[in-house]
This record gives sequence, structure tokens and C-alpha cells, in this order.
Amino acid sequence: MAAAVETMAFAGEVPWHGLGVPVEDTMTPEEMLEAAGLNWTVSRRPAYTIKEPVWHENVGLVNAEGHHFIVRDTDNSVLSACGNDYVPFQNADTFKFFKKFVSNGAMKMETAGSLKDGQDIWGLAKLESSFELPGGDRIEGYLLIDSPHVSGKALTILFTPIRVVCSNTMALALGGDGKRFRVLHLQAFDDDIMKAAEEALGISETKMAEFQEQTTFLSSKQAKPIDIQKFIAELLQPELLIERAKLDIANDVPFAEQFNRTAEQVHDAIALSPGADLTSAKGTWWGALNGVTYVMDHTKRESERVKGGALYSTWLGPNAVVKRRALDLATEYAKTA
Repeated sequence: MAAAVETMAFAGEVPWHGLGVPVEDTMTPEEMLEAAGLNWTVSRRPAYTIKEPVWHENVGLVNAEGHHFIVRDTDNSVLSACGNDYVPFQNADTFKFFKKFVSNGAMKMETAGSLKDGQDIWGLAKLESSFELPGGDRIEGYLLIDSPHVSGKALTILFTPIRVVCSNTMALALGGDGKRFRVLHLQAFDDDIMKAAEEALGISETKMAEFQEQTTFLSSKQAKPIDIQKFIAELLQPELLIERAKLDIANDVPFAEQFNRTAEQVHDAIALSPGADLTSAKGTWWGALNGVTYVMDHTKRESERVKGGALYSTWLGPNAVVKRRALDLATEYAKTA
């Protein structure tokens, strides 16, 4: 995990990975940027190749037309290759997203940092909106901005409710069509994007109300053991097949064994994870959903530390996809309960 989090600052409790610089929750976006070690810029620089087919000490260089590199200016590290039309987003400009909302008290800066040696920059702000389910099961709202310095990846904004009792996260899409709010690196980070940021905050408040309605519904519907087994099988089997294909898992790890291990982890989490005994979760579809999110956020990311992708996967990667599918699937099952 240490290889994934390059620099980081956080307000409040120490994160699960134990990394980062502690700060006050009264920091401005500019102060958080500085504390998180993100006060650097990037530039698009031309790429060069050799004139001759064989390398030698005095070989000449020629511009590789149409090819560039995204380079961090402070240490000249290459973050990605890119084309002619790529427009870099500076960290300081990205964090302007938060400025108006922090200054008027609509949110507080929570964490910020750099992943994958500077390829991914994130900022997370806590919204004022929150709610409680029966038994004191508190859900707080957050807004995440992910700004990659990698060609082909867009700046992404996500609404992220977090269940306080166990720190489970559920990254939900912003936008009326159900898609993520995304900004491609094809234009400058200007006032038009800032207006879209204001719209995103309004959407996040709507999403929080929708999520409250959905979670209240899930917590009111009892989940039969046989239906939970079907839910786990329907959710995990396709995901594990995709995972095996991507990771080229050896044939000496049978699919049935891998499925049974993960399914057992989810079963255990439904019954034993933090908050499992709360009124809202015990024996309900809300509890079943949180069994999945707990495994994705805590159990599986332990195994991903060596790959350096745990934090990214929790918010934006494969684990986040599983959690969104689990929410939809749990809702489908709850409607028939």
C-alpha cells in the first residue's frame, strides 16, 4: 500500500493504512493541497526518438511527431504518454472545485493525496448532509474528486456515502443519466467546469436524499438465508470470473475454491462485521449489502496492498464496481421480500 500512496494529508481519525500527515478539519483547499504535498505542476512535453535503427553513443534524436509525455515539473518524472490534444489539469486548479463550498460551510476538507507516484490525485470533502437509520446507524456524505495525470483517463467526481460504524464506502454516480460526472482532458480547467462543479454539489445533495430512501427501504426488508445465498452467488460468480481472466490466476486455484472462500468472507461479514448487530442491518438486505461492502473495502483490500491498488479500487476500481452492483442487486431482492 505504501507504494500506492505517495503523499497524503487527512483530518480526523488516522486512515486504515496509517499513512499521511494529520491536519485540522478547518483547512482551506489551498492549505490541504500544500499539506498533502500536491503543490506541483505538470506539463506536456514533446517526445523524441532516435534517427537511426540501432542505438549508439552519438545517435541523433528527432521529434516523435504527435507524441508527448505528461511530466511532473518538480522532478521531471514521466507520468504518462499522451497525444497532441491532451490538456493538463493542474492540481491547484482542480482544488478550486472545493473552494466556494468550503468557504460557505457546505463542506470540509477531509483527505487529499497522490497515488501511483503522482499519476492519480484526489481530494475528499465531507458534506454537511447526513442521516441515521434505526439503531443509530449513521451515514455521512462525501464528495470525491479524482484527477488523473494519465492520458485516456478523465477527471471524475463521485458522491460517496460512508457508513460511520465500519467506514464502508459506496461510490455513487453523479448525473441524471446514472453515469459518473467526468471531464476529459480536452479543454482547460475553466469557469465552465467550475459551474459544472456547482451543479455536481447540488446533484450530490439530491443523491444523498435518494440514498437515504434506498437504504431505509433495504433496512426495512428481511433477507431470508436462501435468498442471501442466491444474492452472493449472482453477484460474485461473474466478478470472480472477470478477476481471474485479468489476473491470469493459475489453474491450481480452482474457481469453486476461490468462490467459496470469497462467499464465506461475505457470509461472515454479514453476521460479524462492525454494525452487523444494529437494528437496521440484522437480518435485512441493508445488512447483506454491507457484508459485501465490508469485504470489498476491508478484507479484499488487505490482499491488494502488495499490488498498490487498494485505495483506488475502493473508490473507482473493481471493488467499487462490485459495490454498485451489490446495491442494485440487493434492491431487486428486497422488492420481492
